[in-house]
Amino acid sequence: MSGKRFLIVGVDGSASATAALRWAMRYAAATGTEVVAVTACASPPAVGGSRLALDELVGQTRPPAVTVGTRAVVGDPAQVLLAAAEDADLLVLGSHGHGLGLHALLGSVSAQCLRFASCPVVILPVRCAGRTARDGAVSLEAK
Repeated sequence: MSGKRFLIVGVDGSASATAALRWAMRYAAATGTEVVAVTACASPPAVGGSRLALDELVGQTRPPAVTVGTRAVVGDPAQVLLAAAEDADLLVLGSHGHGLGLHALLGSVSAQCLRFASCPVVILPVRCAGRTARDGAVSLEAK
């Protein structure tokens, strides 16, 4: 992905992560950015199944003009996402939104990524989880 603009989107099978993936696809279509969907796996045997599920979800959400790669990586989810996003233009995540406090509102993975990421982070609120691509537009502001 060197030299190209790309974003990382964390996917864990949750509704909010799927909403984040859909948002990332719309953003990528509007900006010409490539998408890399990343999922973290608990152990090496889980990689194959996780990759298949990720590829299927990406296939269901990818607009025709968007270039998408997928990665299933063994490791702690926050560390996997932070490493993947080191050279990214953007990190996109979902939020589970339960309870009180930063970790409870965002989830520990989202909170860690928000705190330690080397690129801007977009966190989709849980209320976006049931929405589809036509429920909203990506707003871009020129600098």
